[in-house]
Amino acid sequence: MRDRSAHFRTPRAKRLFAALRHSDDPNLSVLHEELDARDKQLRELERIVERQRRELAEKSSEAEALQRVAEATGSAIDLEEMLRVTSSIATHITGTDSCQVYLYDAAHDELVLRAADDTISDLVGRVRLKMGEGITGWVARERKPVMVSKNAMQDHRFKSVPEMREGDFQSMLSVPLVAHGEILGVINVRTRHPREYTRGQVQLLSGIANQVAGAIERSRRYRQLERQAVHLHTLSEVSQAISSNMYLEELLHLFVTMVARTMGYKVCTVMLLDIERQELVIKATQSDNKEYAGKPNLKVGESVAGRVVAEGRIMTLHDVKEAEEYIFPDIAERMGVSSMASVPLLIQGQVIGALNCYTERVHTFTREELAILQALGAQASLAIENSKLMVRSAVIQEMHHRIKNNLQQIVSLVRLEMRFSKYRTVEDALNDTLSRILAISSVHELLSREDLDSVSIKKVAESLLHAARQSVIPSDKTIVVEMDGDDFMMPLHKATSLALVLNELVQNAIEHGFRTLNEGRIAIHLEELEDVYRIRITNDGEALPSNFTYRTTQSLGLSIVETLVRGDLNGTFTIENDSEGDGITVSVIVPR
Repeated sequence: MRDRSAHFRTPRAKRLFAALRHSDDPNLSVLHEELDARDKQLRELERIVERQRRELAEKSSEAEALQRVAEATGSAIDLEEMLRVTSSIATHITGTDSCQVYLYDAAHDELVLRAADDTISDLVGRVRLKMGEGITGWVARERKPVMVSKNAMQDHRFKSVPEMREGDFQSMLSVPLVAHGEILGVINVRTRHPREYTRGQVQLLSGIANQVAGAIERSRRYRQLERQAVHLHTLSEVSQAISSNMYLEELLHLFVTMVARTMGYKVCTVMLLDIERQELVIKATQSDNKEYAGKPNLKVGESVAGRVVAEGRIMTLHDVKEAEEYIFPDIAERMGVSSMASVPLLIQGQVIGALNCYTERVHTFTREELAILQALGAQASLAIENSKLMVRSAVIQEMHHRIKNNLQQIVSLVRLEMRFSKYRTVEDALNDTLSRILAISSVHELLSREDLDSVSIKKVAESLLHAARQSVIPSDKTIVVEMDGDDFMMPLHKATSLALVLNELVQNAIEHGFRTLNEGRIAIHLEELEDVYRIRITNDGEALPSNFTYRTTQSLGLSIVETLVRGDLNGTFTIENDSEGDGITVSVIVPR
Protein backbone atom coordinates (compact mmCIF):
# COMPACT_ATOMS: atom_id res chain seq x y z
CA MET A 1 0.00 0.00 0.00
CA ARG A 2 1.32 3.44 -0.95
CA ASP A 3 2.27 5.96 1.70
CA ARG A 4 -0.46 8.58 1.78
CA SER A 5 0.43 10.01 5.16
CA ALA A 6 1.29 13.31 3.57
CA HIS A 7 -2.42 13.85 2.85
CA PHE A 8 -3.30 13.67 6.58
CA ARG A 9 -2.70 16.81 8.56
CA THR A 10 -3.37 15.82 12.26
CA PRO A 11 -1.04 13.57 14.36
CA ARG A 12 -3.86 11.22 15.24
CA ALA A 13 -4.75 10.72 11.60
CA LYS A 14 -1.12 10.06 10.78
CA ARG A 15 -0.81 7.41 13.56
CA LEU A 16 -4.01 5.73 12.44
CA PHE A 17 -2.87 5.63 8.84
CA ALA A 18 0.51 4.16 9.92
CA ALA A 19 -1.21 1.42 11.91
CA LEU A 20 -3.41 0.51 9.00
CA ARG A 21 -0.43 0.47 6.74
CA HIS A 22 1.46 -2.15 8.80
CA SER A 23 -1.59 -4.26 9.52
CA ASP A 24 -1.97 -7.68 7.82
CA ASP A 25 -5.74 -7.75 8.21
CA PRO A 26 -7.17 -8.87 4.83
CA ASN A 27 -10.35 -6.89 5.51
CA LEU A 28 -8.35 -3.73 5.05
CA SER A 29 -7.74 -4.36 1.31
CA VAL A 30 -11.09 -2.82 0.45
CA LEU A 31 -10.14 0.27 2.37
CA HIS A 32 -6.80 0.37 0.56
CA GLU A 33 -8.49 0.27 -2.83
CA GLU A 34 -10.89 3.01 -1.83
CA LEU A 35 -8.01 5.14 -0.65
CA ASP A 36 -6.23 4.58 -3.99
CA ALA A 37 -9.33 5.72 -5.92
CA ARG A 38 -9.72 8.76 -3.74
CA ASP A 39 -6.05 9.53 -4.22
CA LYS A 40 -6.44 9.48 -8.03
CA GLN A 41 -9.47 11.76 -7.85
CA LEU A 42 -7.57 14.16 -5.65
CA ARG A 43 -4.63 14.34 -8.04
CA GLU A 44 -6.97 14.86 -11.03
CA LEU A 45 -8.69 17.68 -9.19
CA GLU A 46 -5.32 19.24 -8.48
CA ARG A 47 -4.44 19.12 -12.20
CA ILE A 48 -7.82 20.64 -13.16
CA VAL A 49 -7.41 23.43 -10.64
CA GLU A 50 -3.88 24.17 -11.89
CA ARG A 51 -5.05 24.22 -15.54
CA GLN A 52 -7.95 26.52 -14.70
CA ARG A 53 -5.59 28.74 -12.75
CA ARG A 54 -3.35 29.05 -15.81
CA GLU A 55 -6.31 29.63 -18.14
CA LEU A 56 -7.67 32.24 -15.78
CA ALA A 57 -4.30 33.97 -15.76
CA GLU A 58 -4.22 33.89 -19.58
CA LYS A 59 -7.77 35.20 -19.82
CA SER A 60 -6.95 37.91 -17.34
CA SER A 61 -3.88 38.81 -19.40
CA GLU A 62 -5.92 38.80 -22.62
CA ALA A 63 -8.63 40.94 -21.04
CA GLU A 64 -6.00 43.38 -19.83
CA ALA A 65 -4.40 43.44 -23.26
CA LEU A 66 -7.70 43.97 -25.06
CA GLN A 67 -8.56 46.71 -22.60
CA ARG A 68 -5.28 48.47 -23.37
CA VAL A 69 -5.96 48.15 -27.10
CA ALA A 70 -9.53 49.39 -26.60
CA GLU A 71 -8.20 52.40 -24.71
CA ALA A 72 -5.69 53.07 -27.47
CA THR A 73 -8.23 52.71 -30.28
CA GLY A 74 -10.87 54.67 -28.42
CA SER A 75 -8.73 57.63 -27.38
CA ALA A 76 -6.67 58.16 -30.54
CA ILE A 77 -8.47 60.48 -32.96
CA ASP A 78 -5.75 60.25 -35.59
CA LEU A 79 -5.83 56.91 -37.43
CA GLU A 80 -2.05 56.77 -37.95
CA GLU A 81 -1.38 57.38 -34.26
CA MET A 82 -3.93 54.72 -33.26
CA LEU A 83 -2.30 52.14 -35.54
CA ARG A 84 1.16 52.99 -34.25
CA VAL A 85 0.09 52.58 -30.59
CA THR A 86 -1.76 49.35 -31.39
CA SER A 87 1.32 47.92 -33.11
CA SER A 88 3.42 48.62 -30.03
CA ILE A 89 0.84 47.07 -27.67
CA ALA A 90 0.41 43.98 -29.87
CA THR A 91 4.16 43.34 -29.86
CA HIS A 92 4.32 43.63 -26.08
CA ILE A 93 1.32 41.51 -25.11
CA THR A 94 2.03 38.70 -27.60
CA GLY A 95 5.68 38.54 -26.59
CA THR A 96 6.84 38.91 -30.19
CA ASP A 97 9.67 40.95 -31.68
CA SER A 98 7.94 42.86 -34.48
CA CYS A 99 4.46 43.96 -35.57
CA GLN A 100 3.14 45.47 -38.81
CA VAL A 101 -0.31 46.75 -39.69
CA TYR A 102 -1.41 46.83 -43.34
CA LEU A 103 -4.59 48.59 -44.52
CA TYR A 104 -6.44 47.76 -47.71
CA ASP A 105 -6.52 50.40 -50.47
CA ALA A 106 -9.59 49.43 -52.50
CA ALA A 107 -8.86 51.95 -55.25
CA HIS A 108 -5.62 50.16 -56.16
CA ASP A 109 -6.50 46.71 -54.77
CA GLU A 110 -3.37 46.88 -52.60
CA LEU A 111 -2.36 46.43 -48.97
CA VAL A 112 -0.35 49.40 -47.73
CA LEU A 113 1.96 49.31 -44.69
CA ARG A 114 0.48 51.86 -42.29
CA ALA A 115 2.20 51.03 -38.96
CA ALA A 116 5.38 49.17 -37.94
CA ASP A 117 7.99 48.91 -35.17
CA ASP A 118 10.74 51.48 -34.98
CA THR A 119 13.26 49.44 -36.98
CA ILE A 120 11.25 49.80 -40.20
CA SER A 121 9.01 52.77 -39.39
CA ASP A 122 10.55 54.68 -42.31
CA LEU A 123 8.85 52.21 -44.69
CA VAL A 124 5.32 53.17 -43.58
CA GLY A 125 3.29 54.20 -46.63
CA ARG A 126 5.95 52.92 -49.02
CA VAL A 127 5.52 49.14 -48.90
CA ARG A 128 2.56 47.87 -50.97
CA LEU A 129 1.35 44.35 -51.66
CA LYS A 130 -1.26 43.29 -54.17
CA MET A 131 -4.27 41.41 -52.87
CA GLY A 132 -3.21 37.74 -52.61
CA GLU A 133 0.49 38.58 -52.77
CA GLY A 134 2.70 37.07 -50.07
CA ILE A 135 1.44 35.64 -46.77
CA THR A 136 -0.10 39.01 -45.91
CA GLY A 137 -1.97 39.22 -49.21
CA TRP A 138 -3.13 35.59 -48.85
CA VAL A 139 -4.56 36.31 -45.38
CA ALA A 140 -6.39 39.38 -46.73
CA ARG A 141 -7.82 37.48 -49.70
CA GLU A 142 -8.83 34.35 -47.81
CA ARG A 143 -9.72 36.21 -44.58
CA LYS A 144 -8.10 33.44 -42.53
CA PRO A 145 -5.22 33.59 -40.01
CA VAL A 146 -1.86 31.99 -40.85
CA MET A 147 0.68 30.58 -38.35
CA VAL A 148 4.23 29.72 -39.43
CA SER A 149 6.36 28.47 -36.51
CA LYS A 150 9.74 28.51 -38.28
CA ASN A 151 11.44 29.22 -41.61
CA ALA A 152 8.68 31.66 -42.63
CA MET A 153 10.65 32.66 -45.72
CA GLN A 154 10.34 29.11 -47.05
CA ASP A 155 6.53 29.14 -46.98
CA HIS A 156 5.12 28.79 -50.51
CA ARG A 157 2.99 31.93 -50.01
CA PHE A 158 5.93 34.08 -48.92
CA LYS A 159 6.99 37.11 -51.01
CA SER A 160 10.33 38.74 -50.31
CA VAL A 161 10.43 42.46 -49.55
CA PRO A 162 14.15 42.96 -48.79
CA GLU A 163 13.80 46.34 -47.10
CA MET A 164 11.49 44.73 -44.50
CA ARG A 165 14.53 42.78 -43.13
CA GLU A 166 12.56 39.54 -43.16
CA GLY A 167 15.71 37.43 -42.94
CA ASP A 168 15.95 38.39 -39.25
CA PHE A 169 12.74 36.52 -38.38
CA GLN A 170 11.73 32.86 -38.17
CA SER A 171 8.07 32.71 -37.13
CA MET A 172 5.04 34.69 -38.21
CA LEU A 173 1.42 35.01 -37.12
CA SER A 174 -0.90 36.94 -39.45
CA VAL A 175 -4.62 37.70 -38.89
CA PRO A 176 -7.10 39.65 -41.05
CA LEU A 177 -8.85 42.90 -40.10
CA VAL A 178 -12.51 42.42 -41.00
CA ALA A 179 -15.56 44.59 -40.25
CA HIS A 180 -19.10 43.80 -41.44
CA GLY A 181 -17.72 41.23 -43.84
CA GLU A 182 -15.38 43.77 -45.48
CA ILE A 183 -11.61 43.27 -45.47
CA LEU A 184 -9.87 46.31 -43.98
CA GLY A 185 -6.32 45.04 -43.62
CA VAL A 186 -3.95 42.60 -41.89
CA ILE A 187 -1.93 42.50 -38.64
CA ASN A 188 1.36 40.55 -38.57
CA VAL A 189 3.58 39.67 -35.59
CA ARG A 190 6.99 37.99 -35.98
CA THR A 191 9.73 36.50 -33.79
CA ARG A 192 13.43 36.11 -34.41
CA HIS A 193 13.44 32.52 -33.09
CA PRO A 194 11.12 29.63 -33.96
CA ARG A 195 7.89 29.68 -32.00
CA GLU A 196 4.74 27.61 -31.82
CA TYR A 197 1.69 29.85 -31.53
CA THR A 198 -1.05 28.56 -29.23
CA ARG A 199 -4.74 28.83 -29.93
CA GLY A 200 -4.95 31.38 -27.15
CA GLN A 201 -2.32 33.58 -28.81
CA VAL A 202 -4.16 33.37 -32.13
CA GLN A 203 -7.38 34.32 -30.36
CA LEU A 204 -5.62 37.17 -28.59
CA LEU A 205 -4.23 38.65 -31.80
CA SER A 206 -7.61 38.12 -33.50
CA GLY A 207 -9.24 40.00 -30.64
CA ILE A 208 -6.79 42.86 -31.16
CA ALA A 209 -7.57 42.77 -34.89
CA ASN A 210 -11.30 43.02 -34.14
CA GLN A 211 -10.69 46.04 -31.93
CA VAL A 212 -8.57 47.71 -34.60
CA ALA A 213 -11.08 46.92 -37.36
CA GLY A 214 -13.86 48.46 -35.29
CA ALA A 215 -11.75 51.55 -34.68
CA ILE A 216 -10.96 51.86 -38.41
CA GLU A 217 -14.65 51.53 -39.22
CA ARG A 218 -15.52 54.22 -36.67
CA SER A 219 -12.79 56.42 -38.07
CA ARG A 220 -14.18 55.97 -41.57
CA ARG A 221 -17.68 56.84 -40.41
CA TYR A 222 -16.36 59.89 -38.59
CA ARG A 223 -14.50 61.06 -41.68
CA GLN A 224 -17.58 60.33 -43.78
CA LEU A 225 -19.78 62.44 -41.49
CA GLU A 226 -17.11 65.12 -41.48
CA ARG A 227 -17.03 65.13 -45.29
CA GLN A 228 -20.81 65.29 -45.40
CA ALA A 229 -20.77 68.28 -43.06
CA VAL A 230 -18.12 69.99 -45.21
CA HIS A 231 -20.05 69.20 -48.38
CA LEU A 232 -23.30 70.56 -46.97
CA HIS A 233 -21.51 73.64 -45.71
CA THR A 234 -19.93 74.04 -49.14
CA LEU A 235 -23.30 73.73 -50.82
CA SER A 236 -24.82 76.33 -48.52
CA GLU A 237 -21.86 78.70 -48.79
CA VAL A 238 -21.65 78.46 -52.58
CA SER A 239 -25.41 78.88 -52.90
CA GLN A 240 -25.41 82.06 -50.84
CA ALA A 241 -22.39 83.48 -52.60
CA ILE A 242 -23.42 82.89 -56.19
CA SER A 243 -27.04 83.89 -55.68
CA SER A 244 -25.97 87.38 -54.66
CA ASN A 245 -23.81 88.12 -57.71
CA MET A 246 -25.42 89.16 -60.99
CA TYR A 247 -22.35 89.25 -63.23
CA LEU A 248 -21.73 85.90 -64.85
CA GLU A 249 -17.95 86.11 -65.17
CA GLU A 250 -17.49 87.06 -61.51
CA LEU A 251 -20.11 84.53 -60.44
CA LEU A 252 -18.44 81.61 -62.19
CA HIS A 253 -14.96 82.56 -61.01
CA LEU A 254 -16.23 82.74 -57.44
CA PHE A 255 -18.01 79.41 -57.89
CA VAL A 256 -14.99 77.42 -59.15
CA THR A 257 -12.71 78.99 -56.54
CA MET A 258 -15.01 78.04 -53.67
CA VAL A 259 -15.64 74.52 -54.96
CA ALA A 260 -11.91 73.85 -55.41
CA ARG A 261 -11.08 75.23 -51.97
CA THR A 262 -13.81 73.55 -49.94
CA MET A 263 -13.75 70.19 -51.76
CA GLY A 264 -9.95 69.99 -51.86
CA TYR A 265 -9.58 69.87 -55.66
CA LYS A 266 -6.52 71.15 -57.46
CA VAL A 267 -8.45 72.43 -60.49
CA CYS A 268 -12.11 73.27 -60.92
CA THR A 269 -13.50 74.54 -64.24
CA VAL A 270 -16.85 75.51 -65.73
CA MET A 271 -17.30 75.02 -69.47
CA LEU A 272 -20.43 76.43 -71.14
CA LEU A 273 -22.01 75.27 -74.37
CA ASP A 274 -21.96 77.50 -77.44
CA ILE A 275 -25.15 76.17 -79.01
CA GLU A 276 -24.52 77.67 -82.43
CA ARG A 277 -21.05 76.15 -82.79
CA GLN A 278 -21.80 73.05 -80.68
CA GLU A 279 -18.60 73.68 -78.74
CA LEU A 280 -17.68 73.82 -75.05
CA VAL A 281 -15.84 76.97 -74.01
CA ILE A 282 -13.91 77.44 -70.75
CA LYS A 283 -15.75 80.26 -68.97
CA ALA A 284 -14.08 80.08 -65.53
CA THR A 285 -11.24 78.24 -63.81
CA GLN A 286 -9.36 78.95 -60.60
CA SER A 287 -6.17 77.47 -62.10
CA ASP A 288 -3.49 79.99 -63.02
CA ASN A 289 -2.02 77.60 -65.60
CA LYS A 290 -2.15 79.51 -68.87
CA GLU A 291 -1.69 76.39 -70.98
CA TYR A 292 -4.77 74.80 -69.41
CA ALA A 293 -6.87 77.97 -69.63
CA GLY A 294 -5.86 78.34 -73.28
CA LYS A 295 -6.95 74.87 -74.34
CA PRO A 296 -8.98 74.84 -77.57
CA ASN A 297 -12.75 74.54 -77.40
CA LEU A 298 -14.19 71.02 -77.26
CA LYS A 299 -16.74 69.76 -79.72
CA VAL A 300 -19.83 68.17 -78.22
CA GLY A 301 -19.03 64.47 -77.84
CA GLU A 302 -15.26 65.10 -77.79
CA SER A 303 -13.11 64.09 -74.81
CA VAL A 304 -14.72 63.62 -71.40
CA ALA A 305 -16.57 66.92 -70.95
CA GLY A 306 -17.85 66.73 -74.53
CA ARG A 307 -19.31 63.28 -73.86
CA VAL A 308 -20.83 64.47 -70.58
CA VAL A 309 -22.66 67.25 -72.43
CA ALA A 310 -23.69 64.94 -75.27
CA GLU A 311 -24.95 62.20 -72.96
CA GLY A 312 -26.11 64.31 -70.01
CA ARG A 313 -24.49 62.08 -67.38
CA ILE A 314 -21.64 62.20 -64.87
CA MET A 315 -18.29 60.69 -65.88
CA THR A 316 -15.17 60.04 -63.81
CA LEU A 317 -11.62 59.05 -64.75
CA HIS A 318 -9.24 57.32 -62.37
CA ASP A 319 -6.20 58.95 -64.00
CA VAL A 320 -6.55 61.38 -66.92
CA LYS A 321 -2.90 60.87 -67.85
CA GLU A 322 -3.59 57.24 -68.74
CA ALA A 323 -7.20 57.39 -70.01
CA GLU A 324 -7.59 57.07 -73.78
CA GLU A 325 -10.75 59.19 -73.85
CA TYR A 326 -8.98 62.23 -72.35
CA ILE A 327 -7.36 64.21 -75.16
CA PHE A 328 -5.00 66.47 -73.17
CA PRO A 329 -2.85 64.02 -71.12
CA ASP A 330 0.33 66.02 -71.75
CA ILE A 331 -1.20 69.17 -70.22
CA ALA A 332 -2.49 67.11 -67.29
CA GLU A 333 1.02 65.71 -66.74
CA ARG A 334 2.55 69.19 -66.64
CA MET A 335 -0.19 70.49 -64.36
CA GLY A 336 0.15 67.60 -61.93
CA VAL A 337 -3.48 66.44 -61.92
CA SER A 338 -4.73 62.86 -61.79
CA SER A 339 -8.39 61.96 -61.26
CA MET A 340 -11.30 63.81 -62.87
CA ALA A 341 -15.05 64.11 -62.35
CA SER A 342 -17.20 65.86 -64.95
CA VAL A 343 -20.79 66.80 -64.08
CA PRO A 344 -23.36 68.13 -66.59
CA LEU A 345 -24.94 71.53 -65.92
CA LEU A 346 -28.66 71.28 -66.59
CA ILE A 347 -31.50 73.78 -66.92
CA GLN A 348 -34.97 72.30 -67.38
CA GLY A 349 -33.45 69.10 -68.70
CA GLN A 350 -31.22 70.91 -71.22
CA VAL A 351 -27.44 70.63 -70.86
CA ILE A 352 -25.80 74.06 -70.84
CA GLY A 353 -22.25 73.02 -69.92
CA ALA A 354 -20.08 70.94 -67.60
CA LEU A 355 -18.37 71.28 -64.23
CA ASN A 356 -14.92 69.60 -64.34
CA CYS A 357 -13.01 68.82 -61.13
CA TYR A 358 -9.46 67.45 -60.96
CA THR A 359 -7.53 66.05 -57.98
CA GLU A 360 -3.80 66.24 -57.46
CA ARG A 361 -3.50 62.56 -56.53
CA VAL A 362 -5.34 59.52 -57.80
CA HIS A 363 -8.72 59.62 -56.10
CA THR A 364 -11.92 57.58 -56.05
CA PHE A 365 -14.97 59.83 -56.21
CA THR A 366 -17.58 58.45 -53.80
CA ARG A 367 -21.28 58.34 -54.56
CA GLU A 368 -21.88 61.01 -51.93
CA GLU A 369 -19.14 63.22 -53.37
CA LEU A 370 -20.64 63.00 -56.85
CA ALA A 371 -24.08 63.78 -55.41
CA ILE A 372 -22.67 66.94 -53.84
CA LEU A 373 -21.02 67.93 -57.14
CA GLN A 374 -24.31 67.34 -58.90
CA ALA A 375 -26.08 69.59 -56.37
CA LEU A 376 -23.37 72.24 -56.80
CA GLY A 377 -23.78 71.97 -60.57
CA ALA A 378 -27.52 72.51 -60.21
CA GLN A 379 -26.85 75.60 -58.09
CA ALA A 380 -24.42 76.93 -60.68
CA SER A 381 -26.91 76.28 -63.50
CA LEU A 382 -29.65 78.19 -61.69
CA ALA A 383 -27.24 81.00 -60.91
CA ILE A 384 -26.15 81.18 -64.56
CA GLU A 385 -29.75 81.33 -65.72
CA ASN A 386 -30.56 83.91 -63.05
CA SER A 387 -27.55 85.97 -64.07
CA LYS A 388 -28.65 85.91 -67.71
CA LEU A 389 -32.14 87.03 -66.78
CA MET A 390 -30.84 89.79 -64.54
CA VAL A 391 -28.41 91.01 -67.19
CA ARG A 392 -31.12 90.98 -69.84
CA SER A 393 -33.41 92.82 -67.49
CA ALA A 394 -30.70 95.41 -66.91
CA VAL A 395 -30.09 95.60 -70.66
CA ILE A 396 -33.78 96.18 -71.32
CA GLN A 397 -33.83 98.93 -68.70
CA GLU A 398 -30.88 100.55 -70.38
CA MET A 399 -32.18 99.99 -73.89
CA HIS A 400 -34.30 103.12 -74.04
CA HIS A 401 -31.34 105.23 -73.01
CA ARG A 402 -29.06 103.58 -75.52
CA ILE A 403 -31.56 103.75 -78.34
CA LYS A 404 -31.94 107.42 -77.57
CA ASN A 405 -28.16 107.86 -77.80
CA ASN A 406 -28.05 105.91 -81.08
CA LEU A 407 -30.86 107.99 -82.53
CA GLN A 408 -28.99 111.13 -81.54
CA GLN A 409 -25.92 109.68 -83.25
CA ILE A 410 -27.94 109.07 -86.42
CA VAL A 411 -29.34 112.61 -86.24
CA SER A 412 -25.79 113.97 -85.97
CA LEU A 413 -24.71 111.94 -89.00
CA VAL A 414 -27.69 113.15 -91.02
CA ARG A 415 -26.88 116.74 -90.11
CA LEU A 416 -23.29 116.22 -91.19
CA GLU A 417 -24.52 114.89 -94.51
CA MET A 418 -26.82 117.83 -94.94
CA ARG A 419 -24.01 120.30 -94.30
CA PHE A 420 -21.00 118.72 -95.99
CA SER A 421 -22.08 116.05 -98.46
CA LYS A 422 -22.97 116.69 -102.07
CA TYR A 423 -25.30 113.86 -102.99
CA ARG A 424 -26.50 113.81 -106.54
CA THR A 425 -29.88 112.43 -105.50
CA VAL A 426 -31.99 112.20 -102.35
CA GLU A 427 -31.97 108.41 -102.83
CA ASP A 428 -28.17 108.31 -102.38
CA ALA A 429 -28.42 110.29 -99.14
CA LEU A 430 -31.18 108.06 -97.81
CA ASN A 431 -29.27 104.89 -98.74
CA ASP A 432 -26.24 106.05 -96.77
CA THR A 433 -28.41 106.92 -93.81
CA LEU A 434 -30.22 103.58 -93.99
CA SER A 435 -26.96 101.63 -94.07
CA ARG A 436 -25.82 103.37 -90.90
CA ILE A 437 -29.10 102.66 -89.17
CA LEU A 438 -28.84 99.02 -90.22
CA ALA A 439 -25.28 98.85 -88.86
CA ILE A 440 -26.51 100.00 -85.45
CA SER A 441 -29.55 97.72 -85.55
CA SER A 442 -27.38 94.68 -86.34
CA VAL A 443 -25.54 95.21 -83.07
CA HIS A 444 -28.78 95.37 -81.11
CA GLU A 445 -30.14 92.35 -82.89
CA LEU A 446 -27.09 90.35 -81.87
CA LEU A 447 -27.29 91.67 -78.33
CA SER A 448 -30.82 90.31 -77.97
CA ARG A 449 -29.50 86.83 -78.77
CA GLU A 450 -26.25 86.88 -76.77
CA ASP A 451 -25.79 85.83 -73.17
CA LEU A 452 -24.21 89.00 -71.85
CA ASP A 453 -24.03 92.72 -72.36
CA SER A 454 -21.41 92.25 -75.06
CA VAL A 455 -21.43 91.40 -78.74
CA SER A 456 -19.42 89.15 -81.05
CA ILE A 457 -17.58 91.38 -83.53
CA LYS A 458 -17.28 88.51 -85.99
CA LYS A 459 -21.06 88.21 -86.07
CA VAL A 460 -21.39 91.96 -86.49
CA ALA A 461 -19.04 91.89 -89.47
CA GLU A 462 -20.90 88.94 -91.00
CA SER A 463 -24.18 90.81 -90.65
CA LEU A 464 -22.77 93.93 -92.31
CA LEU A 465 -21.28 91.99 -95.21
CA HIS A 466 -24.58 90.20 -95.74
CA ALA A 467 -26.35 93.57 -95.87
CA ALA A 468 -23.75 94.86 -98.35
CA ARG A 469 -24.35 91.91 -100.65
CA GLN A 470 -28.10 92.49 -100.51
CA SER A 471 -28.38 96.25 -100.94
CA VAL A 472 -25.10 98.14 -101.38
CA ILE A 473 -23.32 96.30 -104.20
CA PRO A 474 -24.81 97.33 -107.56
CA SER A 475 -26.49 94.53 -109.47
CA ASP A 476 -24.23 95.03 -112.49
CA LYS A 477 -21.03 94.46 -110.46
CA THR A 478 -19.51 91.22 -109.21
CA ILE A 479 -17.80 92.02 -105.94
CA VAL A 480 -16.94 89.18 -103.56
CA VAL A 481 -17.09 90.08 -99.85
CA GLU A 482 -15.58 87.70 -97.29
CA MET A 483 -14.26 87.59 -93.76
CA ASP A 484 -11.87 85.48 -91.63
CA GLY A 485 -9.84 85.62 -88.44
CA ASP A 486 -10.52 85.55 -84.70
CA ASP A 487 -13.76 86.19 -82.91
CA PHE A 488 -13.84 88.49 -79.90
CA MET A 489 -16.43 90.22 -77.76
CA MET A 490 -16.90 93.95 -77.17
CA PRO A 491 -19.21 95.92 -74.88
CA LEU A 492 -22.33 97.28 -76.53
CA HIS A 493 -21.26 100.92 -76.91
CA LYS A 494 -17.89 99.97 -78.46
CA ALA A 495 -19.48 97.33 -80.67
CA THR A 496 -21.90 99.95 -81.99
CA SER A 497 -19.08 102.34 -82.85
CA LEU A 498 -17.03 99.59 -84.49
CA ALA A 499 -20.08 98.48 -86.49
CA LEU A 500 -20.43 102.00 -87.88
CA VAL A 501 -16.70 102.05 -88.70
CA LEU A 502 -16.89 98.73 -90.58
CA ASN A 503 -20.03 99.87 -92.39
CA GLU A 504 -18.37 103.10 -93.57
CA LEU A 505 -15.20 101.33 -94.72
CA VAL A 506 -17.03 98.59 -96.63
CA GLN A 507 -19.40 101.09 -98.22
CA ASN A 508 -16.50 103.42 -99.08
CA ALA A 509 -14.62 100.54 -100.75
CA ILE A 510 -17.65 99.63 -102.86
CA GLU A 511 -18.44 103.20 -103.90
CA HIS A 512 -14.90 104.46 -104.52
CA GLY A 513 -12.65 101.43 -104.98
CA PHE A 514 -14.88 99.93 -107.67
CA ARG A 515 -16.27 103.08 -109.25
CA THR A 516 -14.88 102.09 -112.65
CA LEU A 517 -14.36 98.38 -112.03
CA ASN A 518 -17.09 95.77 -112.36
CA GLU A 519 -15.56 92.99 -110.29
CA GLY A 520 -13.23 92.55 -107.34
CA ARG A 521 -12.90 91.45 -103.77
CA ILE A 522 -13.36 93.00 -100.32
CA ALA A 523 -12.08 91.12 -97.24
CA ILE A 524 -12.29 91.76 -93.51
CA HIS A 525 -9.67 90.10 -91.30
CA LEU A 526 -10.11 90.10 -87.49
CA GLU A 527 -7.14 89.48 -85.22
CA GLU A 528 -7.02 89.26 -81.41
CA LEU A 529 -3.56 90.06 -80.06
CA GLU A 530 -2.28 90.23 -76.51
CA ASP A 531 -3.01 93.94 -75.96
CA VAL A 532 -5.07 95.03 -78.97
CA TYR A 533 -7.71 94.02 -81.49
CA ARG A 534 -6.69 94.54 -85.11
CA ILE A 535 -9.24 94.85 -87.92
CA ARG A 536 -7.94 94.94 -91.48
CA ILE A 537 -10.18 95.72 -94.49
CA THR A 538 -8.63 95.13 -97.90
CA ASN A 539 -9.91 95.51 -101.44
CA ASP A 540 -8.33 95.03 -104.84
CA GLY A 541 -10.05 98.06 -106.38
CA GLU A 542 -8.57 101.34 -107.58
CA ALA A 543 -5.51 102.60 -105.73
CA LEU A 544 -5.39 105.87 -103.79
CA PRO A 545 -3.81 108.94 -105.38
CA SER A 546 -0.14 109.36 -104.55
CA ASN A 547 -0.81 112.51 -102.52
CA PHE A 548 -3.84 111.09 -100.67
CA THR A 549 -4.41 111.78 -96.96
CA TYR A 550 -7.76 111.11 -95.35
CA ARG A 551 -7.47 114.24 -93.19
CA THR A 552 -7.54 116.49 -96.26
CA THR A 553 -10.09 114.50 -98.25
CA GLN A 554 -13.69 115.66 -98.53
CA SER A 555 -14.98 112.13 -97.70
CA LEU A 556 -17.60 112.33 -94.96
CA GLY A 557 -17.37 108.56 -94.43
CA LEU A 558 -13.64 108.65 -93.62
CA SER A 559 -14.18 111.62 -91.31
CA ILE A 560 -16.81 109.62 -89.44
CA VAL A 561 -14.41 106.65 -89.22
CA GLU A 562 -11.61 108.78 -87.77
CA THR A 563 -13.93 110.39 -85.22
CA LEU A 564 -15.32 107.06 -84.04
CA VAL A 565 -11.98 105.23 -83.95
CA ARG A 566 -10.08 107.95 -82.10
CA GLY A 567 -12.92 109.24 -79.94
CA ASP A 568 -15.15 106.27 -79.01
CA LEU A 569 -12.70 103.39 -79.42
CA ASN A 570 -9.50 105.16 -78.32
CA GLY A 571 -7.73 103.47 -81.22
CA THR A 572 -5.80 104.27 -84.39
CA PHE A 573 -6.77 104.24 -88.05
CA THR A 574 -4.63 104.07 -91.22
CA ILE A 575 -5.46 103.78 -94.91
CA GLU A 576 -2.88 103.13 -97.62
CA ASN A 577 -2.26 101.44 -100.91
CA ASP A 578 -1.31 97.79 -100.81
CA SER A 579 2.46 97.27 -100.91
CA GLU A 580 2.09 95.13 -104.05
CA GLY A 581 -0.10 97.70 -105.76
CA ASP A 582 -3.21 95.52 -105.79
CA GLY A 583 -5.67 97.75 -103.98
CA ILE A 584 -6.14 99.45 -100.62
CA THR A 585 -5.60 98.29 -97.02
CA VAL A 586 -7.31 99.93 -94.06
CA SER A 587 -6.17 99.05 -90.54
CA VAL A 588 -8.07 99.78 -87.33
CA ILE A 589 -6.35 99.01 -84.01
CA VAL A 590 -8.36 99.10 -80.77
CA PRO A 591 -6.88 98.54 -77.28
CA ARG A 592 -8.26 95.53 -75.41
